[in-house]
Amino acid sequence: MDHIDQKILQKLQEDSSIPQRELADQIGLSQNACWRRIKTMKDTGVIVGETVRLDPAKLGMGLTVFVMLKTRQHSVTWLQDFRRRVLLIPNVVDFFRIAGEYDYMLKVVAADITDFDRVYQKLIVDEALESVTSLITMEAIANNRALPL
Repeated sequence: MDHIDQKILQKLQEDSSIPQRELADQIGLSQNACWRRIKTMKDTGVIVGETVRLDPAKLGMGLTVFVMLKTRQHSVTWLQDFRRRVLLIPNVVDFFRIAGEYDYMLKVVAADITDFDRVYQKLIVDEALESVTSLITMEAIANNRALPL
């Protein structure tokens, strides 16, 4: 990957719907050369998809909560089951296994505190959880930023 690929990626992170001809013009490439570079980055897994970012508040999901979980259980079987159950909760938009005091961190979006409590009740049914801490956000200062290239 060279500086031209980095320019392409930066532009695509800003707006992935940019027409390929316009992207090629902005980068200083032919449309065909630009297409080949994008195809190579998709084939090698550098570009893993194209999505649309939505405004959660405008869709009635104005509450964002980070949930920190500590577990007593660390077996492969438990982890597989736990991952499956958490991923069935559509309000969980990000899910990480982390190092440190806690074992997992989830980003949950909800309509309000009552909606979040419904998600919380689904999470705490597992008796292997030692502690659950919820951090309610007040303001998103920076969210879904582009990767630095």
